Amino acid sequence: MKIVILCGGQGTRLREETEFRPKPLVEVGGRPILWHVMKLYAHYGLKDFVLCLGYRGAMIKEYFLNYEAMNNDFTIHLGEKSSITYHEAHTEQDFKVTLAMTGENTMTGGRIQRIRKYLNEEPFMVSYGDTVADINIDEVLKFHRSHGKIATVSAVRPASRFGVMELDEQSGVANFAEKPRLEGWVSAGFFVFEPGIFDYLEGDDCILERRPLERLVSDNQLMAYQHSGAFYVMDTFREYRALNDLWENGAAPWKHWQD
Repeated sequence: MKIVILCGGQGTRLREETEFRPKPLVEVGGRPILWHVMKLYAHYGLKDFVLCLGYRGAMIKEYFLNYEAMNNDFTIHLGEKSSITYHEAHTEQDFKVTLAMTGENTMTGGRIQRIRKYLNEEPFMVSYGDTVADINIDEVLKFHRSHGKIATVSAVRPASRFGVMELDEQSGVANFAEKPRLEGWVSAGFFVFEPGIFDYLEGDDCILERRPLERLVSDNQLMAYQHSGAFYVMDTFREYRALNDLWENGAAPWKHWQD
């Protein structure tokens, strides 16, 4: 199964880090967050990736073109018959990565539509290039295969950004909860799609999270896998710092793999 990762957004709310590089290359623990997303999937045996590039996409291409040299010791023989010998081996030896330029301003649905030719008309997963979770991908796929619909979205209960208070009739504080989980569900990404999803995608300005998902709901073709564990989006500088703190303290719940 191929894993499509959306890497084309400009990351304007993380401008401190994204002014000169795409958000998927912003580092957590010395590695791009995109690497963390890919390592999560690889833990479950899914190592065939299609990256939808846009804003500063050439930098992501350069990252992978230089991956062997930057992640291995090597010996280079200079001269007319130059050659490079790599020593030892990094743990991403069997990754397959297709890098597709999908337009500077193309929307999420349009990006997926543009890389259809790489998907072989088979089911595939879609993730965001800035989102990690301690989600069990095997269970997501098992759930998707059980219901027979076109699409599965992974859903989480987000934590409130603020402390929540309950007040009594005299305006006394009856209860205080620091950033509790909210009652509703939101999309965490980690989608699974059948090829029929392409009947719902229309043009470069197609935003996956709007009309396509709304139409899937209307047609009773969208199911939600409920994830009760950790979920993190690196959307702001504060979230960037929080993710790095988790990694540096050995407390990153999305790290399922062993290096």
